[in-house]
Amino acid sequence: MLLMVAGGFVLLRFIGQLMQAKRNMDAERAMHFNARKVQEEREEKRNKFGKTNVIAKTAKAKSSIFSSKTAEDVDFEEIKD
Repeated sequence: MLLMVAGGFVLLRFIGQLMQAKRNMDAERAMHFNARKVQEEREEKRNKFGKTNVIAKTAKAKSSIFSSKTAEDVDFEEIKD
């Protein structure tokens, strides 16, 4: 009887350690994914630094590069002194 209770506690402890290891691996995987995403964005910005992009007037651009960007027309007035 005592051996069964001790075995149950050992089994619960083992399962808890497995769950904690799985949670840590998921957190580490998410951290690496975010770090890789930041690194890719940094490289993209470094490559495009100082360059000008021409965005289509329509909201849906044909190129996949500009698909998330939208063009906005801005009206401005001359300032008279």
